[in-house]
Formats: sequence, C-alpha cells, structure tokens
Amino acid sequence: MSDDSLRDPFDGETLDLVVPASLSDIRVDRVLSMLTGLSRSETHAILTGGGVSVDNKAVLKPSTPLREGQHLVAVLAMPDSGIVTPDASVEIDVVLDDDDFAVVNKRPGQVVHPGAGHRDGTLVAGLLALYPQMQDLATEGLCDPLRPGIVHRLDKGTSGVLVVAKTPAGFRGLSLQLADRVMERTYLGMVDGHVSEERGVVDAPIGRSTRTPTLMAVRSDGRAARTGYEVLARVDKPHAMTLLRLQLDTGRTHQIRVHLATIGHPVVNDPRYGHRRDKRLDEDRFFLHSTTLAFAHPQSHEWVTVSVPLPEDLRHLVPEGVEL
Repeated sequence: MSDDSLRDPFDGETLDLVVPASLSDIRVDRVLSMLTGLSRSETHAILTGGGVSVDNKAVLKPSTPLREGQHLVAVLAMPDSGIVTPDASVEIDVVLDDDDFAVVNKRPGQVVHPGAGHRDGTLVAGLLALYPQMQDLATEGLCDPLRPGIVHRLDKGTSGVLVVAKTPAGFRGLSLQLADRVMERTYLGMVDGHVSEERGVVDAPIGRSTRTPTLMAVRSDGRAARTGYEVLARVDKPHAMTLLRLQLDTGRTHQIRVHLATIGHPVVNDPRYGHRRDKRLDEDRFFLHSTTLAFAHPQSHEWVTVSVPLPEDLRHLVPEGVEL
C-alpha cells in the first residue's frame, strides 16, 4: 500500500513497460539509466546478472537496441542483503508514537524507502533505528523487506504527515483502511493560475504515460483516481496562483500532481508536471504538503486525527491573513 496505493509499472524496484515509440532504437542500458536514474555501471551489472528481459527473453548485452512494442522487464539491483540497514543519523520527526504505529512529519527531499538511485538515508532506515520491531513485519511476510511498516508513501518533494505500522495488527488495520478508503488524507497545495470554481472534484483514471514512461497521465484504461479540492486563496503576485485544500479519495502514483496538471493548474514548482520555475523554492521542492491524517486506531478503533502545520519554506508563499 502507498500514497500511491498499489504498485505501478515502475516502483523503484522493478521496471515493467511496453516500449513506446520515443524509446525505440535506443540501447537498453541507456533506457534503463534514463528511466531509473541508475549509473551506467549499475545498469551493466543488472544486465550481466540476468535481471533484464525483453519479450520474456534475457538480454545480457548493454548495446541491445529496443523496439517499439517490446515488453521490457528489469529487476533493479537493490542492497545486497535485501533488507534496510538501520541508520540512527537519519532525522525523524515523530508527531505521534503509539504501540501499533507512529505518525511522522516527513521533510521535503527525503525518500521514504530504498529504490533505484536512492538506497541510503531513507526514512525507513531512520525508522528502523527507532523501532527495530518494524523489521519483523517483513520477516513475517507482511510487507516488502525494503518497505517494512510502510502503509503509504509521499513523493520526495512532498512534506508532511505519514503513518507507519510497528506491529502486525497495526499494519493490517491501517492497510485495510487505506484500501477501503476509510483513511482520510488532506493536503495543502499551491497551483499555477487562478482556479475558477470554489470547489470541485477531479475524477479521472491514471496510468503510465505511453509517451514518457517515467510520468503518469490520465488514461481511459488507467486505474480509478479521485481528488477533491477547495479554494482557500487566490494570489496575484508574483504571478497568478491558487492555494487549495485537497482531499485524496484514492491513492495513485503522483495522483494530485497529475490531476491538477490535467485541469490546467499544475502544482507550483513541480519539476515533472509543471511549467514554471519558482526561485523562492528549492529546485526539487514543489508546493505540496500532507497536512492531516485521520484514521481508526487499529486496536481500539477510536478515531485518530493528526495534523502538522505548513512548513516555513512553503508558508512564506501564502499571503498574510489566509487561514489554513
């Protein structure tokens, strides 16, 4: 389960896609590097180790060109042990600590779990240093060894509240609530342009882009996705922007970012789906913050609501007097 709920064709561990025209005639090692961020030496190691297949046949030669329509599958190299090493140097902001779960405030720029190009310094590594029992969830087969306790995730450039499980009961209970759309997830986002309606819903399926496989897109054959929004403020300077409160009814990869870009209002400073650089924010930081999580306690079933304020790097873009 994830903020992006179930796995998508590129989840940081496996690349699985039909080669689009834009990647036709390009060497397989270069394609792997382009789509995953891995170095050439890492892609060569994956290839020579038999981790890549095209149309169900192993490809060992890095210079092999790909053709449009071929089915490419690559099992990406991960830490040798197949588990995450606890790292006490990773800073973790624990907002709520319960026997069955913990709610943390993820900082922007932090990667939640190991994946291609991001193996060290992840949130999971820091969590395991605080809560070693989380590793038992993977040992018992409840979750991926590289994602022990991870119920949902936030993109690297997104900050805010995230809940992780510490016990089997916590993992099962929270995962079920996420799958059944019981867990409430509220975000604050600033988007380019003035959104005309005071509130609305973007209800459009999301799937892998056929033109650019590293991106997601609205597709008729995608998975159901629904995002609600409410206008909190409209800003005129330094350019037209709108501050939104957003409610996730589903959790697909990059859902909020894709949906808002689709209606012509991409998230401010979004490097993938936006078109305007805002020099007031760090290069990889976009204006999206997970502000509130609400869910039933996995044991007592009491309703739990946890909120964190908008961080200062985003707060200074909000006009004075706007209530969040």
